[in-house]
Amino acid sequence: MHDSVDETRATDEASYPKMPANAWTVLGMLAFGEGLSGYDLKTWADWSLNYFYWSPSFSQVYSELKKLEVLGFVESELDAETDARGRRVYTITPAGTAALRAWARNAEVDQPVLKHPMMVRMWLGHLNEPDRLKEMVREHIVYVEGMRDGAALRAQQTSELPTWEFASMAMRWSARYYQAERDLAEQLLADIEEVARSFEGTSKVAGSTEPVPVDPGRWKRYREGTETAD
Repeated sequence: MHDSVDETRATDEASYPKMPANAWTVLGMLAFGEGLSGYDLKTWADWSLNYFYWSPSFSQVYSELKKLEVLGFVESELDAETDARGRRVYTITPAGTAALRAWARNAEVDQPVLKHPMMVRMWLGHLNEPDRLKEMVREHIVYVEGMRDGAALRAQQTSELPTWEFASMAMRWSARYYQAERDLAEQLLADIEEVARSFEGTSKVAGSTEPVPVDPGRWKRYREGTETAD
């Protein structure tokens, strides 16, 4: 009996189709034991997942649900209370749970891709005024404080349910992440002051704030490894 269980587990762990992470995430929201509508999934994602991964559109949610249903990973039925409106409730199937478990255990974890719009503005700081840069940073601080506080509240709310302990852990991590982002932004305010003072002494192209390159092409030599920083 024990060997049979191990063989089944090994088969499950090796069996999952190639799907984008977003599809697995939608399927994962159905792995907490509740049947949910597409609307429920969207609002739940906005309530929790957006703090650390994704806030999908309704069209994205329904598109993934259709694909998952074709694969046999979810099944749906009309909600008896609201069937006049065609509201469907989706539940995960045993095949969906097995595939999700296999993916969660064995799929390669993609590394996060950082795209920080505010930092693009800082990168182009020589085309702006220090006070305007600070204003952008302060606006960012307000945003991350809201995200931090929201994640902390979700962590508290999910901790009340034993079956959501791991979800609560993810929300606590999110709160710490946004606190760290806030700390970095505070440091950036001081950095802007220091860099602005230093930049004042550089030579500028006549009639502009663009710096005159001191050593054009140095970045290429750094990239190629033919020169090292002092």
